[in-house]
Amino acid sequence: MVKTVDFSGRPFHFIGIGGIGMSALAYILAKRQLPVSGSDLRSTHITERLQGVGAHIFSRQEGTNLDLFSGGSEQVLETVSVTTNAHGISYPDGKGQTLPNSNLVSLHPTLPQVICSTAIGHNNSEYTAAKEKGCPIFHRSDVLAALIRDYQSIAVAGTHGKTTTSSLIGYMLLKAELDPTIIVGGEVDAWEGNARIGAKGGYLVAEADESDGSLTKHYPNIGIVTNIELDHPDHYQTLDDVVKTFQIFETQCDILIGCLDCETVASQLTPSITYSLDANKGADYTVKHIVSDRNGTKAQVWEKGNYLGDIHLTIPGNHNLSNALAAIAVGRKLGLEFSVIADALFTFEGAKRRFEHRGHCDGITFIDDYAHHPSEIEATLSAARSKVDGENISRVVAIFQPHRYSRTATFLKEFAACFKHADLVILTDIYSAGEVNLHNISGQDLAEAVEDHHSQVIYEPSLNALNEALPRLLHPGDLVLFLGAGNLNQIIPQVISQYQAA
Repeated sequence: MVKTVDFSGRPFHFIGIGGIGMSALAYILAKRQLPVSGSDLRSTHITERLQGVGAHIFSRQEGTNLDLFSGGSEQVLETVSVTTNAHGISYPDGKGQTLPNSNLVSLHPTLPQVICSTAIGHNNSEYTAAKEKGCPIFHRSDVLAALIRDYQSIAVAGTHGKTTTSSLIGYMLLKAELDPTIIVGGEVDAWEGNARIGAKGGYLVAEADESDGSLTKHYPNIGIVTNIELDHPDHYQTLDDVVKTFQIFETQCDILIGCLDCETVASQLTPSITYSLDANKGADYTVKHIVSDRNGTKAQVWEKGNYLGDIHLTIPGNHNLSNALAAIAVGRKLGLEFSVIADALFTFEGAKRRFEHRGHCDGITFIDDYAHHPSEIEATLSAARSKVDGENISRVVAIFQPHRYSRTATFLKEFAACFKHADLVILTDIYSAGEVNLHNISGQDLAEAVEDHHSQVIYEPSLNALNEALPRLLHPGDLVLFLGAGNLNQIIPQVISQYQAA
């Protein structure tokens, strides 16, 4: 019999609860007043936020964590009064049913539903203990799939742009007072994290990941596909394999919205609603008279040949203009007035690690961006280029930490050519993300490949060496972008502090 995720009150235990995807799900479940616990190897603001909504966090991943759940033990709970809506979403009002305030460590008499991500190996001691105890074990995508079925859902898929697009849509629905529940792969100041629960609204906006093939589990009311490329060679052998995953997803969406600027989407999928930055492609939603400068991007928006109005985005780059068109298509499908949509797009400040401004010292501007695929890097640096000669910026400096040996080896030629919009390229060694280096490749190999296309390339093998070198490499007028999905951004505060202390 197929196991199903139970939202009726059975506890959830997340192995690796602090991850960006896992923590968002844990937050939603905790806000729905379900018992939530989990483990992570380090305390962060994310785990602290989860504790603040009642999740119990273990600081080590050990099988003994599951001893919290003791069959036959009485549950020791402090309670608060809340009211629940049709979705089981609770909010305090002093008149509702009594539910646990899980800031207390509690013994629960029922074995938990154990949630894992792809990063958790089967030799993990906590995972092994869960199997031995007979706990139902689910992948995080199973929980997301169950939530998608539980709401009027909008699922954003695609190789690039998922986080920004889903954040844009969530923010738009929030500004339209539709009170959405939101689950995204990045943090957004508007809802102070990577997840938000709607107290009364029936909409869910979720980022749907294709990296491990779990995209095929989702059945949303509206699906969006921003683009399709090979980005995870650790899971997919060819682009055709990736396409098959998206084609299955397409059949499971009531309505599919797709970007015709991606040739693969245009040729391999049949979206119900289309969008494009090229007015000649015949898309349902398109733009004309695009103007990009240091203040952002402005454009006219057209809907099926009719002029809707103008938009102004403060987040830079044509790739974000494309993401905004996807949001416009969703908003119009839901019946929103264009003025409401345009106002939301203008005030949206972006997700963290998506061209995130981290500081400005001694005439140097520091930007943090998650770009880790060649297409993403080129698009991000192109957006940065539009700011040169504005705001006293004269040079674009790209600092890149490659992510995964398999990705670096597979796209070595593409990585070598994607830094054309940078004046200076600084590379460090590869962040393994737990991979074994079967390709015998290093950051030095990538640096040598980039040198074939770029005249200014520097390689610093470690983050410590990079941190020490940056004060002599950076100059006033530099726009410095820290690029990558690993831990490169952790040195940004140290770099900035060196300038502040000088």
